[in-house]
Amino acid sequence: MSTSKIKALAISAIAASATIFGACSPKPAQPATEQAKFITVDSTNIMRDGKPYYYIGTNFWSAPILASTGQGGDRERLHKELDALKAIGVENLRILAGAEAGSANANSVQPYLQPRPGELNDTLLVGLDYTIAELEKRGMTAVIYLTNSWDWSGGFGFYLRECGYGDSPNASGEGYNEYVKYSADFVRDERAMEMYYNHVKAIVSRKNTITGRYYKDEPAIMSWQICNEPRPFGKENKKQFADWIGETAKLIKSIDSNHLVSTGSEGLYGCEVDEQLCEFIHGNPNIDYLTVHIWPLNWGWAKRDAPDSGIENACKRTGEYIDLHTAMSKRIGKPMVIEEFGFCRRDNKYTLDADVETRDKLYSYVFGHVKNSAQCGGVIAGCNFWGWGGSGRPAAEVWKAGDDFLCDPPHEPQGWYSVFDCDSTTIAIIKEYTKALSK
Repeated sequence: MSTSKIKALAISAIAASATIFGACSPKPAQPATEQAKFITVDSTNIMRDGKPYYYIGTNFWSAPILASTGQGGDRERLHKELDALKAIGVENLRILAGAEAGSANANSVQPYLQPRPGELNDTLLVGLDYTIAELEKRGMTAVIYLTNSWDWSGGFGFYLRECGYGDSPNASGEGYNEYVKYSADFVRDERAMEMYYNHVKAIVSRKNTITGRYYKDEPAIMSWQICNEPRPFGKENKKQFADWIGETAKLIKSIDSNHLVSTGSEGLYGCEVDEQLCEFIHGNPNIDYLTVHIWPLNWGWAKRDAPDSGIENACKRTGEYIDLHTAMSKRIGKPMVIEEFGFCRRDNKYTLDADVETRDKLYSYVFGHVKNSAQCGGVIAGCNFWGWGGSGRPAAEVWKAGDDFLCDPPHEPQGWYSVFDCDSTTIAIIKEYTKALSK
């Protein structure tokens, strides 16, 4: 998740765009083939088991850490969380392959999968293996992102630091603009690119120590994702950014032709508010579907100091953003996934006793778009809410090593966006919509 304070921007030509409520007809189920064990794309549909796949999923980035036997590991909790999600109909998880070493200026995820370029923590790799195996047991699937544009898990700053740029500024708060300037060099530095490509090769070509299969043959993987919220970080970088997306997608497909590849982009706001660039990177033949992230508070659609009073505007702007990308998906002939969205607890509080009425409104609104799309065979294949905190509990507002992993990354207040197992109204809404999609 970005912590940027992007100002609200007018989205034009929405009325002229086709929306999910327009005329459409469901795609019939296709006969099963050997490829049926993998999730595929057929035109504007994501396909699973020979039929269009519409889903409500979640973000659960810390799963491979919980699955490890080292620092932060808790397999008992992992099993509990996966079973709880399965019970409410959530079967698609968006997870982080692992963190790179973080900046000294940021409160980054620990432990690190990649403390130094090309040096990988085997305990955490086995944790990723174990996660994939446990998902398969439950008929669940994963979208695995391979790095991050933000410093909360190392990301771009790790590669730049290793190329001699020094520690990245903290991307949070007042340091955001400096972080943007710093990170702009990522897509321009060939050495950083090479380190990143080597990491992609190492992960995607891995053999699972639990199942004995290469990752390319794992049915529990839905998609490899190039990056969490990749950005050019500057209008002057658009070409280099598009080239990097294209080269990475091509590299992944050369290693693993069985699984989908996605960008991890926020959509328009991840592309310098350039609709043409957004459409171009998602139109690449090695990218299988369009991704969208929606952050009403970060983007000024609701005020930080009075978020509840802004929920109606947040839903309105969310609908406009979805419609813009729905039209884009139709133009490029590919499905789309709203793979991040969230809203805070009442009055912007972080404690579990704060109610979630306004968050529930946004969840219902986004889930409704997926449901309507499923009913008419539309392009919106699914969504992943941000995110699952489950049985974890915040020890304090600021995360430190040894605290429970929640959905809130270490740089954000713990409990801010998390859905906990005691959030009964949110869970009831999730169950309502997963049940509707399963019919």
